[in-house]
Amino acid sequence: MQDKVRDLRSALKRLKQMEGQYIETDVEVDPMAELAGVYRYVGAGGTVKRPTKEGPAMVFNNVKGHKDARVAIGVLASRKRVAALLDCKPEELGKKLYHSVDNPIAPVEYQGDAPCQQVVHKVEDPDFNLYDLVPAPTNTPDDAGPYITLGMCYATHPDTGVHDVTIHRLCIQGKDELSIFFTPGARHIGAMAERAEELGQKLPISISIGVDPAIEIGSCFEAPTTPLGYDELSVAGALRNEPVELCKCLTVNEMAIANAEYVIEGEVIPNVRVQEDQNSHTGYAMPEFPGYTGPASSQCWLIKVKAVTHRENPIMQTCIGPSEEHVSMAGIPTEASIYGMVEKAMPGRLQNVYCGSAGGGKYMAVLQFKKREASDEGRQRQAALLAFSAFSELKHVFLVDEDVDCFDMNDVLWAMNTRFQGDADIITIPGVRCHPLDPSNDPTCSSSIRDHGIACKTIFDCTVPYDQKERFKRARFMEVDPEHWLS
Repeated sequence: MQDKVRDLRSALKRLKQMEGQYIETDVEVDPMAELAGVYRYVGAGGTVKRPTKEGPAMVFNNVKGHKDARVAIGVLASRKRVAALLDCKPEELGKKLYHSVDNPIAPVEYQGDAPCQQVVHKVEDPDFNLYDLVPAPTNTPDDAGPYITLGMCYATHPDTGVHDVTIHRLCIQGKDELSIFFTPGARHIGAMAERAEELGQKLPISISIGVDPAIEIGSCFEAPTTPLGYDELSVAGALRNEPVELCKCLTVNEMAIANAEYVIEGEVIPNVRVQEDQNSHTGYAMPEFPGYTGPASSQCWLIKVKAVTHRENPIMQTCIGPSEEHVSMAGIPTEASIYGMVEKAMPGRLQNVYCGSAGGGKYMAVLQFKKREASDEGRQRQAALLAFSAFSELKHVFLVDEDVDCFDMNDVLWAMNTRFQGDADIITIPGVRCHPLDPSNDPTCSSSIRDHGIACKTIFDCTVPYDQKERFKRARFMEVDPEHWLS
């Protein structure tokens, strides 16, 4: 029987037991651009510039300038790995997450000395310096600075007392300062910071790094599936069938994930905005999930750090923005949300959903739809409209029949080439708010676009008309077990 996965260390232990899913190196690596550059070739996948591939998770044991720390990257950069770490089949991930939202298990307080507080560094210490304490990589030579890409930000609403955990873009700006980027209107902690600012208050925040993969996946749910007031740590609790354990921070009035590798404690400062590249002056932030390096923001908020705590011999966890890892974290919760919404509206029709690599987990969804009777014709397009209505970041939806593997884009494109006619099966919805990181969503690309971030959403209906299903049956091969011949 396999050991339970409940933190980063147990996750890595499981991956070590899986063929081809884990490698490590003792060769020294520079966290400044080199580390990400190495992993880009090894297994980043996603929308990273080719050549790359889907490969193993990788641990660097010898990180320049950080003798007692290691760095893990690509832990979730494979749907097969995520499924193994969440104890299910790859094609069942979206459905498992959907059911976890409906059966949340709230976090509890850890009893005893929390593992994440084995070593404590407070800002009053004379040698306190984030650059030395946290081996945060700089992904490219153009980055604004070292980025914490997998920090689980946890905060409490100043009015309601509700909690939330989300992942944000965090850049080290000084020995005790971080910048944090809030996408306008897109994350709950941003709303908490805005309310605290209205009240003239600082917002206590903890940033837990190197945690159970269930927490990383669950934290990426968004409204309407998990509205403001829904603590996404409860999703991780449901996935594990036991609560996430939290501990009290040492220097701010907030909780942190008890078994994290690192915890940064701090406060979001009201009425202060930071130029993200104030130290590098490159004009860029970091590589974002669509595959382009995002522009530096002049509207980042400031976190004043009060302490860094960590385990003994900690493992820093990081990811490359455009990698398969982002596809897992953003795409699987979106699959779950779309599946749940359509299932409630028309039970039994939607067989599965895939938010694939080409869309970074956000821009594109493939809906596998089963027309059970003549009156189901047209419902497949209604399902696509439901997906668009709930998820503003979706740009393209592909609709395929139940005999098409929605997780195989070659099969999806086969359906497009044999079951789709451009003059009849494209449905366009122009002038709809989409994602600001898509550079084509801009008036300079089309006169129909009125503002940056607006797009033409498109449905590609690659399903067979119900009354013609007999004409489109795939070649029928004998069902056999090939092991008899291959053993």
